[in-house]
Amino acid sequence: MDRILITGISALGFHGVLPEEQSRAQPFEVDVELGADLGFAGGSDSLGDTIDYAGVTEAVVRVITSERHQLLEKLATRIAESCKADPRVSSVVVTVRKMRPPIAAIVGHVAVRIER
Repeated sequence: MDRILITGISALGFHGVLPEEQSRAQPFEVDVELGADLGFAGGSDSLGDTIDYAGVTEAVVRVITSERHQLLEKLATRIAESCKADPRVSSVVVTVRKMRPPIAAIVGHVAVRIER
């Protein structure tokens, strides 16, 4: 299976369980790995024969910025659904990182990774 990787997509969103997470935007970072047959595009060298990276990135940012979810699991699921809207995408791995989680310990980030 061929793969397209888009890493470090960053946007501000309102996702979390706590009231302050629903009222104050916070940074999220997303990586997507798309499984698709890229053989035809490799031969044709035509953008129309592959997955449009810009379109996928815009869809991910739109989910982060326009939707509100309590759980990272739900946010990751919605991002995966948006990636799978292109019928050429046969599988997707989504990693969502909350860069400033409201927990007492000092951590770099918390993350959820799902595969569909």
